[in-house]
Amino acid sequence: MAQKNNLQFSIREFKPSDQHVVMSLFRDGILEHVYPAFFKAMTNPDHVGVALSICMAGYVLGGSSYFQALLFGSGWAGLIYYCCHDIYEGYMMRRLSTDMSDIQASYLGNPDNGFWVAEADVNGQTKVVGILAVTGNTGEEEGERFDDWNGGVSGTEFAQDAGDGSYGEMSHVVVVFPWRHKNLGSQLTRKALDFCKERGFVRLIVNVSSPQTVAISMFQKFGFVQTASHRNTHANRWFSKLAGINVMRMEKLI
Repeated sequence: MAQKNNLQFSIREFKPSDQHVVMSLFRDGILEHVYPAFFKAMTNPDHVGVALSICMAGYVLGGSSYFQALLFGSGWAGLIYYCCHDIYEGYMMRRLSTDMSDIQASYLGNPDNGFWVAEADVNGQTKVVGILAVTGNTGEEEGERFDDWNGGVSGTEFAQDAGDGSYGEMSHVVVVFPWRHKNLGSQLTRKALDFCKERGFVRLIVNVSSPQTVAISMFQKFGFVQTASHRNTHANRWFSKLAGINVMRMEKLI
């Protein structure tokens, strides 16, 4: 049953007719993180120092040419942007070719999984303005995944109980821009928590990249705590290092 609130949007289960619009929303929602990631990387003190050094090298090698300095600096910035873009695009393409290619089979065919869309009245027409997915997992599956993480760092009581009981993993949390800061993200998170509670899961986990500061703040308000971080983005390891993107695992006991 759809959940409604006073902000004129509703949350309901995914239907096959939603496939095209959901995939489009997912693409846009993932790729929009590229610019924040690029800005965060370029303002990192280490990258600032490298950029200045490269500009100076261009200036000297170009015979005191400011154009050459700018060209070298732009080349460095372009490399960092490419790394950020490759990480997010790679993740997006993997999901579009796996679980997102057939949402009905991937999520609704398993009672421990769920996929929901948020609808809103936009100029008299009902449009999808948000999405959310939850996947049920066992403690053993989580342990195997953590062992594969590159440079994973864990802590707190959550990691100690990693093998105890099943848990839910929230993903694909996307809200279109005009509907942000209107409590929709919080409503989607509550939907995931309610679903996990109904299924008897002991925890809800979400993986979020470090540039997603707004999402991290929202999850913290719900009581999620960071229990691990890694840079295993499945991109070239040098790309991950240059982009400086960490994947943070956040968890909440239910």
